[in-house]
Amino acid sequence: MGRYVVGVDFGTLSGRAVVVDVADGAELGSAVHAYRRGVLTDRLPDGPALPPDWALQDPADHREVLRTADPAAGRAAGVDPAEVVGIGLDATSCTVLPTLADGTPLAELPELRDRPHAWPKLWKHHAAQRQAERITALAAERGEPWLARYGGRVSAEWQLAKALHLLEEDPAVFRRAARWIETADWLVWQLCGRETRNVSAAGFKGLRQDGRYPTAAFLAALHPELPDLLSKVDGPLAALGTRAGGLTAEAARWTGLPAGVAVAAGTIDAHVTAAAARAVEPGRMLAVLGTSTCLIMNSDAGHEVPGICGVVAGGVTAGRWGYEAGQSGVGDIFAWYVERALPAAYAEQARRRGISPYELLDSLAADQPVGGHGLLALDWHSGNRSVLMDHELSGVLVGLTLATRPEEIWRALLEATAFGARTVVEAFEAAGVPVDELTAAGGLNADRLLLRIYADVLRRPLHMVDTAHPAALGAAIHAAVAAGTYPDVETASAAMGAGHRETWHPDPARAAAYDDLYAEYRALHDHFGRGGTDVLHRLRAIRNRAHPRP
Repeated sequence: MGRYVVGVDFGTLSGRAVVVDVADGAELGSAVHAYRRGVLTDRLPDGPALPPDWALQDPADHREVLRTADPAAGRAAGVDPAEVVGIGLDATSCTVLPTLADGTPLAELPELRDRPHAWPKLWKHHAAQRQAERITALAAERGEPWLARYGGRVSAEWQLAKALHLLEEDPAVFRRAARWIETADWLVWQLCGRETRNVSAAGFKGLRQDGRYPTAAFLAALHPELPDLLSKVDGPLAALGTRAGGLTAEAARWTGLPAGVAVAAGTIDAHVTAAAARAVEPGRMLAVLGTSTCLIMNSDAGHEVPGICGVVAGGVTAGRWGYEAGQSGVGDIFAWYVERALPAAYAEQARRRGISPYELLDSLAADQPVGGHGLLALDWHSGNRSVLMDHELSGVLVGLTLATRPEEIWRALLEATAFGARTVVEAFEAAGVPVDELTAAGGLNADRLLLRIYADVLRRPLHMVDTAHPAALGAAIHAAVAAGTYPDVETASAAMGAGHRETWHPDPARAAAYDDLYAEYRALHDHFGRGGTDVLHRLRAIRNRAHPRP
């Protein structure tokens, strides 16, 4: 019996691979590959400009991770490839692409290369908000039973809204597409030569509930050609941790692994991280802190939670109800501030001190008293995923004076994301889904000021996962189950999951002060997001008129 598995995580800007021991999950080697194209928001490569709210990716970037990061991780581990028994992968979601029947991405066809809708739409492609609103309205009008499973709203980030956006703006590309598939499932197809659809993405992003997608009659009421989508998403469903197939000879050459190695069913990056964090038991919520935040947990019962992203049977692990909520912008907001709003003098000070601008801002903001900056922000720079599910909302900052300093704005932005997380946690508990434990993972779990703020705002201990690549580790855990080393994801998680690096405990005085500030956040949240004013939508409409589609 082999001793090792490989996990590959396809993120927003890069992919990473890890080689781990199946006995205890110890990471033996890793490698990271940055995408050459990254995120396409301004224009296509050598092609036309993109309208506002678009975010695309290049499938070639994902293949390159398999060709570079996978073998590099194997070399770093120094293990015999013959002892590798499985490979698993995850990807951001809903990141979806149209392909031919054989899996060829339409973006790679010369005649479609300059058609934006032929390219993969990244999770944060938010140009389908109007389509999402129409889907929600029609589902509510018809009393579709699945709508309540998604908190009462359909997201612009999901499969159906993006497909309707494609059909209405470029019907020729919609008709050309034989398959409409999540990136994780497409990559598994590339590895094993067999198309599957993982139950997590099908449920959370594809609206598949109780054994079926929305009906053809419902789709036809949105657009007469939309029922054709059902044939494009139909494929063998694969439960999480199952074997999708064996590694093909071509994929073996890419990865440096033996042909025939077990390939696990694909899954969503945040969801697979729950296994790495040992957060698959009911009541254990996982916060994946990255460019966005996903809040994931399991329960033994299915509850309807207003404003969350979804509840899906078997959506995180088999045999339990999986829940997802989240925030569309977290790390992205911090990066925006540093890259586009930080004064040059601060950047120069960071350079002289030999630290990053992020570290400089944290050091300057760390000792501020709670509320001392007199500021309040709404964390909607990339819209709101939960609990408002409205991607045409935008960021708000109030309380500015001529004395306001950059580090005070910085702290207000950190706090806003913590307030957004508390809004989600409170929604779960109000709906009868208790959150007994909170664990954090992801790229932001090294920011000590941010973690301290989260513990204080949420008024609960915050456990940090002790692994540099939690999603890739989670994918490796799924690979171990697919290879037959463990009977299920729960057992594999207990054996291979990472421990806690440290735990942040709330400070009672700071937590009490944050209660007052959070009350103001909720008032601002409801004013701008629940009907007090429609100014954010009107401003976006004015902006869109000023930047018409080319």
